[in-house]
Amino acid sequence: MAQPDTKKIFFENLSGAGKAIAVLTSGGDAQGMNAAVRAVVRMGIYVGAKVYLIHEGYQGMVDGGENIKEATWEGVSSMLQVGGTVIGSARCKDFRSHEGRLKAAHNLVRHGITNLCVIGGDGSLTGANLFREEWSGLLAELVEQGLIEADAVQKYSALHIVGMVGSIDNDFCGTDMTIGTDSALHRIIEVVDAIMTTAQSHQRTFVLEVMGRHCGYLALVSALACGADWVFFPEMPPEDGWEDNMCQKLSENRADKKRLNIIIVAEGAIDCRNKAITPDYIKDLVVGRLGLDTRVTILGHVQRGGTPSAFDRILASRMGVEAVVALLEASADTPACVVSLVGNEAVRLPLMECVQITQEVQKAMDEKNFDEAVRLRGRSFEHNLSTYRLLASRKADSELPNSSFNVAVLNVGAPAAGMNAAVRSAVRVGITEGHKMFAVNDGFEGFHKGQIKEIKWGDVGGWTGQGGSLLGTKRTLPGKHLDKIAEQMRIHNINALLVIGGFEAYMGLLELSSARDKYSEFCVPMVMIPATVSNNIPGSDLSIGSDTALNAITDTCDRIKQSASGTKRRVFIIETMGGYCGYLATVGGLAAGADAVYIFEEPFDIRDLQTNVEHLTHKMKTSIQRGLVLRNENCNENFTTDFIYQLYSEEGRGVFDCRKNILGHMQQGGAPSPFDRNFGTKVAAKAIQWITRMLKESYKGGIVFANSEESVCLLGMRRRAMVFQPLAQLQGETDFVHRIPKDQWWLKLRPVMKILAKYKIDYDVSESGQLEHVTQVRPKESDFSACI
Repeated sequence: MAQPDTKKIFFENLSGAGKAIAVLTSGGDAQGMNAAVRAVVRMGIYVGAKVYLIHEGYQGMVDGGENIKEATWEGVSSMLQVGGTVIGSARCKDFRSHEGRLKAAHNLVRHGITNLCVIGGDGSLTGANLFREEWSGLLAELVEQGLIEADAVQKYSALHIVGMVGSIDNDFCGTDMTIGTDSALHRIIEVVDAIMTTAQSHQRTFVLEVMGRHCGYLALVSALACGADWVFFPEMPPEDGWEDNMCQKLSENRADKKRLNIIIVAEGAIDCRNKAITPDYIKDLVVGRLGLDTRVTILGHVQRGGTPSAFDRILASRMGVEAVVALLEASADTPACVVSLVGNEAVRLPLMECVQITQEVQKAMDEKNFDEAVRLRGRSFEHNLSTYRLLASRKADSELPNSSFNVAVLNVGAPAAGMNAAVRSAVRVGITEGHKMFAVNDGFEGFHKGQIKEIKWGDVGGWTGQGGSLLGTKRTLPGKHLDKIAEQMRIHNINALLVIGGFEAYMGLLELSSARDKYSEFCVPMVMIPATVSNNIPGSDLSIGSDTALNAITDTCDRIKQSASGTKRRVFIIETMGGYCGYLATVGGLAAGADAVYIFEEPFDIRDLQTNVEHLTHKMKTSIQRGLVLRNENCNENFTTDFIYQLYSEEGRGVFDCRKNILGHMQQGGAPSPFDRNFGTKVAAKAIQWITRMLKESYKGGIVFANSEESVCLLGMRRRAMVFQPLAQLQGETDFVHRIPKDQWWLKLRPVMKILAKYKIDYDVSESGQLEHVTQVRPKESDFSACI
């Protein structure tokens, strides 16, 4: 575990005593808003501030009275898993008028509120900024009208604003993801997966309309995540003649024995002449020209509903805590800021810079400058679009470049949801690049047995949404079979390797690269993509499969907590997977609202267990009469799940009773989440492009020869970008005994989890985002976002 940094600035320096913070949700609702409200309330109370909930958005601020209520710790319990916004949201005409804002200012001053946290879209945030700019003038008017005392102007002289973007459309520039987008993608993909089974049965074509009047993010990413045949969205209007091209592609797919077609349309889709493209128009086109049985499904407000995904709960909780820190650090001249996600980091950006760029997107689209609109949308949107374009068009064999290179793909380690999406993407991008692609069944074990065959474009159709590993995967390491593997590489003339897997894949590639002196067959470009539910691979903040596992943990914890709401005074001890890595337990605990999480990386003793029991005993005296404790499977060899269960049962006797639950392999199963499908698709495409580049560089004298450190890489997400890192350099960052990285980014989320569970601890704010500018956030063109 990383040693404490002596330069850390702890939160006691930023007291909220004597301050009042208000939080409101405005505009369209989005799943995860409640998690953000909960985080703001609890963090605010933790630092000693008064926190108020403003009900019904800006309308409640204008109307005042019962709409502005002081929040309590217990009052925001059970909000985490609820969709929508429990404090209400409303479109407010009154706040657009000067008189309305004057009433709102009066209501805030009455409660001593000078810190406002707004969760909404760009319209809501723009309104908040205008309110801030007018604040001193509004107070002066209130004094003139005799509604407030003159000394109140000095006392409440500055209004501090921090925004969080809640919008399912992901249409706000400056952040890779807005609160609610991932949950909306879950709803869309759930529907698509369900529709695919009925479409396949009847050989039907389905046209699905998804939300996105001005932004095509949901349409684009859901098309990537389900392998749709065609997609329409505002930022990429099709050229004249698109009807012929689409019908030709659909008929080619049917000729390839594909039993269904999926077409996704954003509600704001247009053609290059600005004419709306509707689902019914597409249906009539397909029926009229091809005679295919076609159905239309309009998803509508289903996309706004349901429980928030694990991603949205974590995102909203992180942003809520960061928003309170930003409010406490704000001075009179600090501009209104918005808390954003860039890559894997929370950052603060000037609110009006983000709003201005968001408005420039619409201006670019009105001027039909669609390339500029895509650029302004940000790197996440750009990379989704470039990956979609790579995978969308299947070229005829005669049009493909002939590279004469053979590339093998294999899965190694335990299965992880999203592996199949990565394989599909790798195969299709490889074929597009002109390579001959080979699939290796059952990992390195199948490799040495010769279970290798060429894999074609059509062989990976429909793989995106499938869980597990269709290629088959084993934990076997190559070390004992180097002769046979080298022989198979020689037989099949394999010029490059793409290995998708967990810690065994990492170890396996290290073994192959260290044997290069003895076997020239291993002197080829090799790249690894991390795919493991444990998320324990050095060199990457995230792994394919971990998001799906987190959602499985979160869903189960929600059900378990619900069962406790009837019985009362019950504590659940839940064991998660992860080996020695506490990622699933910690982040799952944050998403599920756990009271305690035990992990290997943070050693604990019997005194800590006693403290946790006392904490739960105290909690049972409040209105929240249930507890949730997560334990990583290898957190401590003596404090087992049974031991902790028995200890809690004994110490809590007469106060609460206990139940235990071992989640086991359900965390590895199920259909991959939209995040894992998209992450797998994008990183595999990126990996194949790297292989192509390396093959060209290392092809000399009719053979491929690559034996430098840089020719064996891991493609991982590091903070704000995707980077290729030589495995040799990652060895120093690895704890090989416990199969974890020595430094793990998610450990900084543990204090957030503890604060939200009402533990009094130090909170390090040295890494809290300093105010940046939007232009600085965009990395170099060579960088690559992993956030969907």
